[in-house]
Amino acid sequence: MNSWSNTEEPWAVSSMGELLALARAMEKEAIDGYLALAERMRAEGRPDLAEVFDRLTAEERGHLGNVDRWVEARHEKVPPVAPLPEPLFDDEGAALVAPELLNSYRAFSMAVRNEERAFVFWTYVAAHAPSDEIREAAERMAMEELGHVATLRRERRQAFHQLRRIEADCGPGDLAALEMRLADHLESRAALSGGERGGRLRVFAHEAQARAAHLSRTPAAETPILERVPDTVRDRLVPLCELILDAYLDLAERSKPEEERIRAQTFAGDVVRCLQTLRGLPSH
Repeated sequence: MNSWSNTEEPWAVSSMGELLALARAMEKEAIDGYLALAERMRAEGRPDLAEVFDRLTAEERGHLGNVDRWVEARHEKVPPVAPLPEPLFDDEGAALVAPELLNSYRAFSMAVRNEERAFVFWTYVAAHAPSDEIREAAERMAMEELGHVATLRRERRQAFHQLRRIEADCGPGDLAALEMRLADHLESRAALSGGERGGRLRVFAHEAQARAAHLSRTPAAETPILERVPDTVRDRLVPLCELILDAYLDLAERSKPEEERIRAQTFAGDVVRCLQTLRGLPSH
């Protein structure tokens, strides 16, 4: 695999060999990260968290196996694990923070964000692909990462319910209305941010409004994700964005008509990109 220089975009993939080697490197990086965290939790006397990270390691090994089977199906020599142009796996301080401050919900939250970063990465690869073959392969990788996001977010919800009781003062949520609420939050944050950052937030706000309009014309199916929506979620930007993403991912899995499934997947991809930007903003 050709190496990237500092002046090259990290998603500038020029061949299928590079793409497959990059995919293997990303999965290997995540495996190594979760293995290290599992070992640390065992050493610190937290077998419960060691088990969580063991499960995440097994999940990533399954992803690596999928890539290897793809390589074999193409009758190509398995490419070596090449160094990533920049790290994508982030343990978010879990390797350093006191184990007492960790829990299964936080562990799965970290895993979710890593998969979301991988999804965004592959969408960039697809957007900059020099050929249809590479674009289609990158889009396939992006959709697989979106599936991983859905799986881990389910695990995270289960962990959440094990740690906290569901709030009693919450009612059902309407997805179109929640999107408009999200747009309002984004516009308010854009006004606070100003400049280029504010402009990007306004773009996300307009996208949320467009999704709301689409849902008003063609309502989505029901999803249990929206059966109970606490006011504390409706009133906060990032939690609301997280909830909307959960709803689209659930709808993508439940929808039978292909058109509805594709719409939910497309909207989920848009919300992932919005979340990635929000997480990079300074707290107010």
